[in-house]
Amino acid sequence: MSAPIQRLEGSNLHVETPAESQLRKRSAGQVDIQDEHGRRRTVALDELNDADRALAEKFGYKPVFKREFGYLSTFSFAVSISGLFSTIATTFSYPLYAGGSASAVWCWLISGAGCMCIACSVAELVSAYPTCGGLYYTVSRLAPEDWVPSISWVVGWINLLGQVAGVASSEYGSAQMLLAAVSMSRDFAYTPTTGTTVGVMAALTAFCGLVNSLPTWWMEKMTSSYVIFHVLVLISCAIALLVKTENKHSSSYVFTNIEAGNSGWTPVGFSFLFGFLSVSWTMTDYDATAHITEEISEPEIKAPWAISLAMAFTYIGGWLFTIVLCYCMGEPTDILGIGPQGTATSPMGQPVAQIFYNSLGKGGGLFFTICAFIILQFVCFTATQALGRTVFAFSRDRLLPFSHIWTKINRFTNTPLYAVWISVACCIAINLVGLGSYAAISGVFNVCAIALDWSYIIPILCKMFFGRFQPGPWHLGKFSIFVNAWASIWTLFVSIIFLLPVYRPVTAENMNYAVVFLSFIIGVSILWWLIAGRKYFTGPLIEAEVQSLSSGDTQDLKFDKTEVVGQEVRHQRAV
Repeated sequence: MSAPIQRLEGSNLHVETPAESQLRKRSAGQVDIQDEHGRRRTVALDELNDADRALAEKFGYKPVFKREFGYLSTFSFAVSISGLFSTIATTFSYPLYAGGSASAVWCWLISGAGCMCIACSVAELVSAYPTCGGLYYTVSRLAPEDWVPSISWVVGWINLLGQVAGVASSEYGSAQMLLAAVSMSRDFAYTPTTGTTVGVMAALTAFCGLVNSLPTWWMEKMTSSYVIFHVLVLISCAIALLVKTENKHSSSYVFTNIEAGNSGWTPVGFSFLFGFLSVSWTMTDYDATAHITEEISEPEIKAPWAISLAMAFTYIGGWLFTIVLCYCMGEPTDILGIGPQGTATSPMGQPVAQIFYNSLGKGGGLFFTICAFIILQFVCFTATQALGRTVFAFSRDRLLPFSHIWTKINRFTNTPLYAVWISVACCIAINLVGLGSYAAISGVFNVCAIALDWSYIIPILCKMFFGRFQPGPWHLGKFSIFVNAWASIWTLFVSIIFLLPVYRPVTAENMNYAVVFLSFIIGVSILWWLIAGRKYFTGPLIEAEVQSLSSGDTQDLKFDKTEVVGQEVRHQRAV
């Protein structure tokens, strides 16, 4: 047993017990650590900025990324995740099939309110726990100690599934946009096939991986200019459509018309509910900004600020742009085509690109379709960056197999290249199901919204029921419990809808494969947990780089199950 440590406190000599001295914070901005052999080491905090110091002191993670993101680039990053202009273009067909114009307009308004509650709840947690592990990490601070490993395991895996599905579905939509532009440029002499779409998707995903192999400085510069371009395209397109469309629908049609019979569901009101998918797929991945908090200065303030404002912009702007599209779309059957199993049969296979062409002609249609493609690629750039950081964070905590590979940081780019490229490979793999069935791709879109939202709601429920939450500088105050509760209820409601088949009668060709993807991942993760995970996974690890007080030697120590009480950090177990 190590000897007690003596130190002067004023004029009195205080003798610390081993438990007290094992880990304590010094006023000089250092953390003292004494191991079981009596060796004392100190975390090097004096040369760190405030955010990195907080990361090491409070959360125990060794800073490895450069903090290049400021207010504008962080907000731009959060906006780019939604990709409002292009994601609406990608998913506009869902509410039209479900119930026509009224479904598109009112589903956006209703579902957007629920999504805003989720976004604000997530922002509150990100402010309190700004690490690149995102909401997965918050479980270790919100749930009882005995429950942390199993809950963290489930949250981590479904979040990873949601992010992979999000990037994969975004890249598939991006490929559709690009091929629609090619078809338009050739006066529809070219018709894209599913195989071609999957091939282009794979090439675009690989290109996205190359972009994310650049240093963080380059990513920050590209991201900071994105939001300005996005807003300009959105406003100019809305104005152009309203001015150039000759035979616009009446307000009565836009807000009240319901197209019955396209999905086969009865009553029509039930079919109407499937329009929620467009909103939930656009307004999701709220915690993507959390996954780059270790690359943001003052993340406890800037990250939640960016999340909440970006989602508010997406909510309002998305609803208004949807209304514009409904005024200018012409007959839904002309842009959709009601083919077998609900597949689109317009010349381009892309309804919104068809609207651009019908209203603005070939030149205008090409311009805005290419703009939608560029914006969607920015969505993929930022979503892949968040996914790569997630793989890094989960591997840092030994959640994933071969973790020692995915946590390696490239010394030239200071980014986790291996984590980025395994993410790229998984996104390409999940989209290969499109070669077998168009409906399977729809399942990828569905599972993205379901998996991501549940990876947020589980920590939110932990916050509500266990009473261990310590708010950060950005919080909802007395409204927190009500916003959290509605976010949870809304997620349960829409998850049931998104798992149901969109078309009836149900066949192998038109079934909703989201339930297959979700069941497979959850089943595999549970099986792996029972076989091996429970034997070694104890929840998010705590690690810090420590330096010897007596020499220049550096040694990495890792800790888990660490509790923060006020300003004191109490270490429970070292591994």
